[in-house]
Amino acid sequence: MLNQKLIKTLSAQLGELFEGGRGLPGQAAVRQQVRSVLQSSFARLDLVTREEFDAQAAVLGRTREKVEQLERKLSEIEQRLSKGRTE
Repeated sequence: MLNQKLIKTLSAQLGELFEGGRGLPGQAAVRQQVRSVLQSSFARLDLVTREEFDAQAAVLGRTREKVEQLERKLSEIEQRLSKGRTE
């Protein structure tokens, strides 16, 4: 899930913008409504955290290395097989 600190910060900033200052009547309610809207909007976007993205990028990098190793091995095997046929 998206970082709760980001949601709280955005909702606080938007709450201040809509209310024009601190300590006004209804500000807490507006802030809570903004937080709820942000959470539901971000949930629909199916976002991932930076940590999740970095972890998947690392997995992809390791997978790519393994595929390259396997391709080199396959090429070597194919070369040996083709040499065996010509001899």
